[in-house]
Amino acid sequence: MGTSQNTTGYAIENRKIDPSRKPATRPDGSPLDNDRVEIGPTALAFEEWTEAGLEPPNLAAMRQFRLDRLVAEINKRDYAGVLMMDPLNIRYATDSTNMQLWNAHNPFRACLLLADGYMVLWDYKNSPFLSDFNPLVREVRSGASMFYFGTGDKTGAAAAEFTGEIQSLMREHAGENRRLAVDKIMVAGLKALEARGIEVMEGEEVTEKARVIKGEEEIKAMRCSAHACEQAVRAMEEAAAPGMTEDDVWAVLHAENIKRGGEWIETRLLASGPRTYPWFQECGPRVIQNNEILAFDTDLIGTYGLCVDISRTWFLGDGEPTDLMKKYYQIGHRHIMENMALLKPGVRFDDLVFKGNQLPDYLVEGQYGCRMHGVGLCDEWPLIAYPQNHVPGAFDYEVEAGMMFCVEALIGSADAGFSIKLEDQVLVTEDGFENLTSYPYDPKFMS
Repeated sequence: MGTSQNTTGYAIENRKIDPSRKPATRPDGSPLDNDRVEIGPTALAFEEWTEAGLEPPNLAAMRQFRLDRLVAEINKRDYAGVLMMDPLNIRYATDSTNMQLWNAHNPFRACLLLADGYMVLWDYKNSPFLSDFNPLVREVRSGASMFYFGTGDKTGAAAAEFTGEIQSLMREHAGENRRLAVDKIMVAGLKALEARGIEVMEGEEVTEKARVIKGEEEIKAMRCSAHACEQAVRAMEEAAAPGMTEDDVWAVLHAENIKRGGEWIETRLLASGPRTYPWFQECGPRVIQNNEILAFDTDLIGTYGLCVDISRTWFLGDGEPTDLMKKYYQIGHRHIMENMALLKPGVRFDDLVFKGNQLPDYLVEGQYGCRMHGVGLCDEWPLIAYPQNHVPGAFDYEVEAGMMFCVEALIGSADAGFSIKLEDQVLVTEDGFENLTSYPYDPKFMS
């Protein structure tokens, strides 16, 4: 790559690599360099994976697979390329990160992948080096910010300059093709693209269809991430006790995730006692009482930036769950197991909606927002609705090998005054499925 120059004159110096020197690497192929730039799993995570017999991914192969998936989807639609500003799509394309949560609401990064595979990343002007480890990123620039805090009353001018670079790259790598997929962009950016005669296409459809099939190395990475998440959940369960606040318990999951090289948690969905119904009350300062339930949904972005989205409900105290708690828990467990059994290649998404285990009418009001959903770098396409929320034609596809689903159960009612939350994460294989979740269900509820 050498030195590249963007239109603002900001030069990027790339690190020089001595080809005669073979640096030591970690099990995933990343450099064994205490001062390396890119983030990744910690020594603790690697030690636990070795003990569990897990094989880490080959990161170079995983990155190439993802790039190939995106390029194939671009060309399938005869687009010139895809412009990505969603931080998770940029992560998928480049495997690089930069202040992910801040970037999610102050979009300063952008990635343009052309139909010929040429990839350009716009990053924060003071950090062009953050993707140096990935040779698939062919060029690094700056100047993609088009949000008011960053560009103020000159946002239109910033958008015009940025889209001028996009137009030039499209001409160089896609000729006269003016069809550009865009995932998320500020209003000024959309207007500037259209003013240049660029036909803006739906980019989320492209990226979600690319991300939905996981390759061999991604599957290895997800197994590792799932194991790390479950170690963090185990530490949280060991710590959880009456007298702690919900926030105290939730903090353990955060800390244990970070200790293994995990990244963040998307929600705060942990609740206890009466706060479990209705669901979606986020954790707070409530003190957990003796003989209460504690329910949570990890929504955890773990090692390799992969989402491990599992749910469990525990009983905390020196007593026993009530008969109604046990009944609801067992309904939820059966709901997940029977619906999970539907998963195999060739099954229509509509069959996942209407077949399998359906909840009785008295539990429909408290049921979850979906029966299943895709998962990868986050909750992903597709969403499998309950029959009451089914929209014909919205998800008219079928299950394929390499997809991953989270299978949901939320069993609660106003009369009961509580909810049971359960969820497992599943890989679709060539002849069925593999449950990637090994964390046990609470035996106190299963008797």
